[in-house]
Amino acid sequence: MKALHINTLKVVNFKNYSDGALEFSDKINCFVGNNGVGKTNLLDAIHYLSLTKSYFNPIDAQNVRHEAPFFVVESDVVKNGQPEHIFLGVQKGQRKVLKRNQKEYSRLAEHIGFMPVVMISPSDRDLIHEGSETRRKFLDQLISLTDALYLADLMQYNKVLSARNALLKHFAATGNFDAETLEIYNIQLTDKAASIHQKRKENIAVLLPQLLHYYTKISGGKDAIGLQYSSQLDVAPLPELLQQRLQKDRALQYTTVGIHKDDLEITLGEFPLKKMGSQGQQKSFLIALKLAQFDFIRDKTGYKPILLLDDIFDKLDEYRVAALIALVNEHHFGQIFITDTHADRTRDLVKTINEDSKIFHIDEANTIQTI
Repeated sequence: MKALHINTLKVVNFKNYSDGALEFSDKINCFVGNNGVGKTNLLDAIHYLSLTKSYFNPIDAQNVRHEAPFFVVESDVVKNGQPEHIFLGVQKGQRKVLKRNQKEYSRLAEHIGFMPVVMISPSDRDLIHEGSETRRKFLDQLISLTDALYLADLMQYNKVLSARNALLKHFAATGNFDAETLEIYNIQLTDKAASIHQKRKENIAVLLPQLLHYYTKISGGKDAIGLQYSSQLDVAPLPELLQQRLQKDRALQYTTVGIHKDDLEITLGEFPLKKMGSQGQQKSFLIALKLAQFDFIRDKTGYKPILLLDDIFDKLDEYRVAALIALVNEHHFGQIFITDTHADRTRDLVKTINEDSKIFHIDEANTIQTI
């Protein structure tokens, strides 16, 4: 297995931090302190360096420290024995800048997959409770981390979709209809949709056994959990669907069919987990899903993703915590970052895992100290 870990992290004007610099263990790193001091923000800085965006707030300008004009996040990384430096800068009103070893990327998408991470956070409950867009984003990110062509096809599909929607609005505004121009967009959508649809099906088929494996370990194997990919393209080819929905699309002024309407159906037995699952069952599913994501990326890339565990020990019962610690003890993971409000609990956890570790305490003044 090829090695990947972060040596250092530096932040300037990032969220609640005016500045900060940390050196990490290549095994386990813990951020402890009261709620609201910025523990999660450090995990989010690492997420930025991986996926060029925040896990929690997609609007870059809103992640700049209050009244500051910019933020910077940078890190020294070791990948397969080679030192790498990643720099990400956001200035209000300017485009985002991302550099690797002082060389700027021409497109941010070129960096996706270089430093994979998996985040487990209380906000993951949105995967169950929010709409289909949240689950599609999870699926798209999962595949994009290991398949650059998929990401390129998805970006092109979304670009064409926006153009087709703009054309439909133009038809409504002018009272004119141009079937030939619309057909050009239909053909372009169809070309990309077929590939995206097929890869989503294939990758969910790979993910599902791993999900079931982890859910059994975490929950004790009492429940029948399910995850199924649902797409309109399973019913009919996209050209046929577009023709069937033409009048509806014109009336609503947007495209009502396509892979941008796909979803993941999450079930407990025969019923939706959202409606029938207890909090414990839902939490078990979400952790199992993210651990399956970890295995998926590891198996596809040969690298263990960096694992970010945000406040999960406050959200789990003792059985599930014990199950998760047992998995960590199996040396299944690479570098791990953990946030917790209880320093004593974190120390006990680190002793249990018995790996090289560092614990950082953050106080209300955002001062970071190694303890």
